[in-house]
Amino acid sequence: MTLAMSWDEWHRQDAVGLAALVRAGQVTPAELAAQAAAASARVNPALSAVVELFDDVIADPLADGMNPGGVFAGVPYLMKDLGPTLKGRKQEMGSALMRGHVATADSYLTGRIRGAGLNIIGRTTTPEFGCCSSAENPAIYVTRNPWNMDYTSCGSSAGTAAAVAAGVLPLSHATDGGGSIRIPAGVCGNLGLKASRGVFSIAPGASDLTGLVSTQGCQSRTVRDTAAFVDACRGGAPGEFMPYWQPEEPYSQLIRRDPGRLRIALSHEWGDYRAVPEFVAELERVGKFLEALGHHVEWAVPAVDFRAAYAAQTTCYITNFAQTVASLMRLKGLERPPAELIEPMNIRIWEAGIDASFSERFAMQAVFNSTARAFGAFFEEWDILLTPITALPTPPIGTTEYLTLSDNPDVRDWFGNLWKFFAYTPLSNLCGIPGLSMPLGRQEHGLPLGIQAQTKQAGDGLLLQLAAQIERAIDGRWNNGRLPPVHVTSER
Repeated sequence: MTLAMSWDEWHRQDAVGLAALVRAGQVTPAELAAQAAAASARVNPALSAVVELFDDVIADPLADGMNPGGVFAGVPYLMKDLGPTLKGRKQEMGSALMRGHVATADSYLTGRIRGAGLNIIGRTTTPEFGCCSSAENPAIYVTRNPWNMDYTSCGSSAGTAAAVAAGVLPLSHATDGGGSIRIPAGVCGNLGLKASRGVFSIAPGASDLTGLVSTQGCQSRTVRDTAAFVDACRGGAPGEFMPYWQPEEPYSQLIRRDPGRLRIALSHEWGDYRAVPEFVAELERVGKFLEALGHHVEWAVPAVDFRAAYAAQTTCYITNFAQTVASLMRLKGLERPPAELIEPMNIRIWEAGIDASFSERFAMQAVFNSTARAFGAFFEEWDILLTPITALPTPPIGTTEYLTLSDNPDVRDWFGNLWKFFAYTPLSNLCGIPGLSMPLGRQEHGLPLGIQAQTKQAGDGLLLQLAAQIERAIDGRWNNGRLPPVHVTSER
């Protein structure tokens, strides 16, 4: 098959750039879809990042109602196999229980994505129900990191992170309930924005009131792609429980200007959790770089009761996931999770959370409130809070202590172990504030290290504005210009 462009040309284009080529008549959406499918065929046997490609919309990008007049003009896009549903398509959620499950309707965000001109051509991998740190069950699939296939791409947006990093496509769907956009972006070298509460709808099945910590989004390789995605896909569905706000100007315009001089806090000593020295050194290096850009930078820690906050986050995860498992069991007419179809930690989470009382949830929400107020007070003094994306190095494939394959009998201890690793991402979900992972650091074993910027609620534009300033300062060379060994441009 003759492709529309070379792999070097394909890699050099972001989604906004590909859309410009379509509008100029230099390439068609069908040609772009064919190139993305060929890219997947080139790297997916090594990575196991893509679950399925949809041959019909690759051949005919208008088959599912994509709007060719949208900002992305037919650029191919992959949907994480969790979250928004696609009518008539499988959604298996990384679980043997859901194998062969077909969605009966589109989610609200699906329509927004297609309206933006994105052609949804397939599904990417996720751990079972999105619950753990890696899409890694040998009976389902094992998604590997394109920078070193002995290591995980983390999760839960595991396949999206690997596919974007390996050059399959420039922009892909991701979700985040505690770091699931930012962490895999951070260890695969992508940009990953977790938006504020009130940006992306999770209708019709849930809302910001019921989802509480979960949000939708994307991973990309350029700031302008993420900005264009947010501009085009944000907004609430009818009947939302809270207002869905709009910025004063589109982010695609805002990012063309540098922010003013920002007050930036470097931070990593969060209660019981500390980053390893190599990560602290990378954070300090990035801090000095930001000082050179004219910003004020120093060390500071939010005045948060971190133990209480992580305990409340754990309660939220246990009770929310228990209900997720229960609702999926009802679809199958089951009363208990079958051990042969659901991973052991997810069964224990169901057991621990299915009968939780309102009193437990009320106490949890009280801590959510006090934590959000503490971060709010912090951001009255500081514009940006900068941390490493994780506290510990990315683990090798097969590190079961972080997986829902774990034999740890204590659910809360298992979550506590996750927080030691993912210390800096979950609380932004609890508070509803935005966080952005930028590929600015490097781990000692060679994998990327994302540096996370957080700010006050509705400050998403400021994060993107800062990232765009950085992107211009480094001449677009995220990851110091490096590419992973498993990449569409590589000869193998």
